[in-house]
Amino acid sequence: MLEIQGKTPAADATVSDAGAVTETTTTTFAADVLQASREKPVLVDFWAPWCGPCKQLGPVLERVAKKAGDKIKIVKMNIDEHPAVAGQLGIQSIPAVIAFAKGQPVDGFMGALPEAQVMEFVERIAGPVTDAEDVIAEADAALAEGNVVAAGELYAAVLAEDETNVAALAGLARAQLMSGSAEAASAILDRVPPAKSGDAKVAAVRAEIALASQSAGLGETGELMAKVEADPDDHQARFDLAVALGAAGQRKEAVDHLLAIIRKDREWNEDGARKQLVQFFDAWGPTDPATRDGRRRLSSVLFA
Repeated sequence: MLEIQGKTPAADATVSDAGAVTETTTTTFAADVLQASREKPVLVDFWAPWCGPCKQLGPVLERVAKKAGDKIKIVKMNIDEHPAVAGQLGIQSIPAVIAFAKGQPVDGFMGALPEAQVMEFVERIAGPVTDAEDVIAEADAALAEGNVVAAGELYAAVLAEDETNVAALAGLARAQLMSGSAEAASAILDRVPPAKSGDAKVAAVRAEIALASQSAGLGETGELMAKVEADPDDHQARFDLAVALGAAGQRKEAVDHLLAIIRKDREWNEDGARKQLVQFFDAWGPTDPATRDGRRRLSSVLFA
């Protein structure tokens, strides 16, 4: 911390007003802070261009503001240009951050605290702050482990804060699909904003829903396998088996059977086997190992 009294101004600091961090003045303080704090907590960062620790704290506040989203507002006040408010609050050293709520100062801290401690301060003032990306990553991991209920709750928590979050909508739809409700999954995807309907995650879930519908009524994989073994040239049985295997998560085996059809009859069912492979790739996503391996093997067959 640096004392305000006896300061020696130096070169101007570069102060960013990116994200939710803005500047306030003596004239605008009442509107920017006192009035605004009646809607949500406002943190005021009292700083000066000559203050080294202020330069350290500034980027931390910007990151915290972005993570907190609409939970808080952060403003900065240059005490060299606007000393009156700092004087009225009795601030003797900077950086100093004072939190306002309902038009009154309620808490504060001094010094360039690390980000974790600043976030703790914000959560003490404004309540829990969730990072949507972290929550979605946790939900994705739960879904990958088959914990559909936990994943669904996490996706729903993100959507409670932002009902247009595409990753959360796609994840929740996939969770519903894994629970056996393709209709509910489709209804969730209908909530995706039109401008984002082409998002890769949304497209993947739509492809999965189509596969689930396509595989319904095909029969047991054992029965289809028996048909293929009895007649290896029964392309329809092999195709149905591939679809059933793909829907059951046996991706490599599904690819194997579709490639077998393509090798024997590229034009079968109007290029149906290749089109089905592409649909699989869309559903599994471009980074899935089965997609990568399948695309490589398909290319080797088509361009051999």
